[in-house]
Amino acid sequence: MLKFLRSFWRIKRPLTMEPLIAVVGATGTGKSKLAVDLASRFNGEIINGDAMQMYRGLPIITNQIPIEERNGIPHHLISCVELEEEPWRIGYFKRECLRLIKDIHSRGKLPILVGGTHYYTQTVLFKDQLVEESLFSGDSEDAHFNGEPEPTSAKWPILDAPPEVVFQKLKEVDPVMASRWHPNDVRKIRRSLEIYFQTGKPASEIYAEQKREKYATETNGKSSSGIGQLRYPTVIFWVHSEKETLNCRLAKRVDTMVEQGLMAEAQRMWAYLREKKKQGVTVDQTRGVWVSIGFKELAPYFDALDNGALSEVELEALKQSSIELVKIATRQYATSQIKWIRNKLWKALADASATDNFYLLDSTVVEDWEKCVTEPSELLTQALINDEPRPDPKSISDLARETLGAREAQSQTQRSNLIQTFTCEVCSRTMATEDQWNIHLNGRAHKRAIKNAAKKAEREEYLRNQQTLGVGQDRVCPTPTEQPSTPQ
Repeated sequence: MLKFLRSFWRIKRPLTMEPLIAVVGATGTGKSKLAVDLASRFNGEIINGDAMQMYRGLPIITNQIPIEERNGIPHHLISCVELEEEPWRIGYFKRECLRLIKDIHSRGKLPILVGGTHYYTQTVLFKDQLVEESLFSGDSEDAHFNGEPEPTSAKWPILDAPPEVVFQKLKEVDPVMASRWHPNDVRKIRRSLEIYFQTGKPASEIYAEQKREKYATETNGKSSSGIGQLRYPTVIFWVHSEKETLNCRLAKRVDTMVEQGLMAEAQRMWAYLREKKKQGVTVDQTRGVWVSIGFKELAPYFDALDNGALSEVELEALKQSSIELVKIATRQYATSQIKWIRNKLWKALADASATDNFYLLDSTVVEDWEKCVTEPSELLTQALINDEPRPDPKSISDLARETLGAREAQSQTQRSNLIQTFTCEVCSRTMATEDQWNIHLNGRAHKRAIKNAAKKAEREEYLRNQQTLGVGQDRVCPTPTEQPSTPQ
C-alpha cells in the first residue's frame, strides 16, 4: 500500500480540489498528535472539534494539546469560550467550522478537523443528515434541526410548558413520533414538537421523506438534495487502540494530569461556583464545562474540604477515591466515543456510500507510531490531495481488517432488512415506516374502515345467499340488520 501511494507523492493537487482531513477516535489515542503531524507536513491548520476544549483557562481538565506541542500550527476553536458562557449549540459550531474551512481553503491550506465530540464532527462532515439522526441520537442536548438557534418562548410558548402538556401536543400533531418516546423523555419530545413548529410538517413525515430520498439515491445513484452526503473530498482517520492497552494508558494519563495541576484547576472551578453562590447566582452544573471529566468527580472532595468535617486521613482517602472516579469516567467516555464511531459515524458513511474514505490507524503500540500511523496517514493524505485512488481501508492493518470487516458485514445484514413499506388494503394507504404502520393499525380511521368493510362483506354475503336460494323476484331483500318484523 505504501509503495502504491508513494508513486503519487509529488503530484500537485487539482485546482478545484477542496479537501478536508478529519481525525476521530477515543480520548488518549493520539488524535491531536496526528493532526499536528499532518498539518506540519501538508501546510494545514487545525480546527478543534472537542466541546470541552473550547473553554478557556482549563487546559489540563479539558486535555488541550500544550502550546509547545503544536509546532506553530494555528489551532482554531480552542480556548475560545469563557467559563460562564453557554456551551455552543451544534448548529452554531457547524456554521463557525464551515466558515473556517472556507477561509483555510481560500488561503491554499489544508483544514484538519480533530476532536472527540463526534456529533460536532459529524454535522460538519455530512450535508444535513436525516432529521432523526441529527436530532434524536441522545448524545447532544443542544442539537437543533438544521442548526437553528434554540426557539424562544415568545415564538412557541408551549415548548416551555410542563412536560405533560408538551407531550399531549406532540400526540396531536405527530402521533408517530410521540409513540417513540417515553413521557419522561422531555428533551426528545420537545425536539420533535420543535421540528413541527419550524417546518410545518411532523418530524415523522420529514424523516420518512428523507429515508425515501436516501433509498432512491442508493438505488439509482442520484440524489436531488444530497442529504447525508459528504460536504468535501474527505479522508477520515480513526486513531484506534486495543481496549486493554488504551485503558492502561488512560489511567496513567490521569495520574499525569494530577501531577501537572488537575487538582488546582478543579479547585479554581469550585471556588468560582462558591463565589457565584455568594452573589446569589445559580450556575447550571448539568451543562457546559461543569460536566467535564475531572471536575464533577472531584467536587465531593472540595465540598468536604470546605466543610472541614473530615480528618486529614479521611480527606486523603476521599481524594484518592475521587481520582479513581476520574479514571473510571475517562474509560467510560472512551468506550462511548468508540461506540459512536462504530455505530453512528459508520452508519452515516455507509448511507453515503463513503466507507472507503474511512481509515483506521492502529495506535496500540506507541513505539510503532511511525510505521502504523505516520506513514499511512501521510501517504493517504497525499493521495486525497492528488485526487488519486486509495487502497481498501481494510488493507491498512490487521486491526483495520478485523474491525472494519465486522462493520461491513453488520451493515449488509441491516441494509437487507431496512427497505420495506406497509400497505393497508382496507384503507388503500401505504406507510414508509413500521411506526407509522402501528399507529395506523391502532387509529380510529382504520378501525372504522374495518367495521365498515365487515358490514359490507356481511351484506354482500347475504345477497349472494338470497340469489342462491332464488329469492328476490320483485321485492327488496332485507339486509341482515333490517329483518322483517314479527306480525303482532
